[in-house]
Amino acid sequence: MIKPVIVATDGSPAATAAVEWAAGDAARKGLPLRVVHAVDRLPYELARYPVPTDDQLTWAGRRVLEETEQAVRETHPALRVTTALLEGEPVKVLRREAAHGAEIVIGSRGHGGFAGMLLGSVSTHLAGQVPVPLVVVRPESSAPHGLIVVGLDGSDEAEAALTYAFEEARLRSCRLLGLYAWQLPVHAYAPEIAYDIDEVRQAQEQHVAAVLATYRQRYPDVDAEMRAVCGHPVPVLVEAGEKADLLVVGSRGHGAIGSVVLGSVSRAVLHHARCPVAVVRPSTTEE
Repeated sequence: MIKPVIVATDGSPAATAAVEWAAGDAARKGLPLRVVHAVDRLPYELARYPVPTDDQLTWAGRRVLEETEQAVRETHPALRVTTALLEGEPVKVLRREAAHGAEIVIGSRGHGGFAGMLLGSVSTHLAGQVPVPLVVVRPESSAPHGLIVVGLDGSDEAEAALTYAFEEARLRSCRLLGLYAWQLPVHAYAPEIAYDIDEVRQAQEQHVAAVLATYRQRYPDVDAEMRAVCGHPVPVLVEAGEKADLLVVGSRGHGAIGSVVLGSVSRAVLHHARCPVAVVRPSTTEE
């Protein structure tokens, strides 16, 4: 069974940008596109809010889906597109959808059917919690840079992110930049411990070179570069993302950037990066 790229929409500018991104990604991968809209009745169950009829909510949702489907077919006429009007809270709806999809794409902010779709809500409740890559797209558009940036640290999550990033670079025929951000460890009980920074830097660069050599064998047609950078991963990745079409991070990590868990580096990147951000989990046998 061919799994689709799933994109959530509520008609907001961020959702529109997410649909455009998802349609392009689905077309490049030869996958169908599934556009979903959640009818979330919870806000209207509170007494202080006026209660619209079921027909009003359903009609509005169907209109959003119809307009979105028409827009996608105009730009990608060969793309297989389906739509779904679903009941429930956006997070729960998209978690269910993720079980049957290849990728989930959402806008960074939304309204209406996806009232909670803003950073700190839907995106951070889904990132690292769904078994497929989650891509968060901002409404601001920019000229293509022909570059994908990916963070790495030697963890399984970073390896999954690397594979995803190389696949995207191959399909887009663009450059890839892998960044290994490292910092000298601080020992609270032995602050006097000294390090040879040149020796540490050399070790990190050797690790990055070995990773690059492995992926160049698997993706010989991708113009790839990897750098070991001394610094905190968040500013390193966010700054690099300023000139990227996509920034890819793992949902959890360890080692040189031991704070890479959702809630620290991944969460901060989701908040601060201006380009689309993909959060990738490694697949498991259970999933």
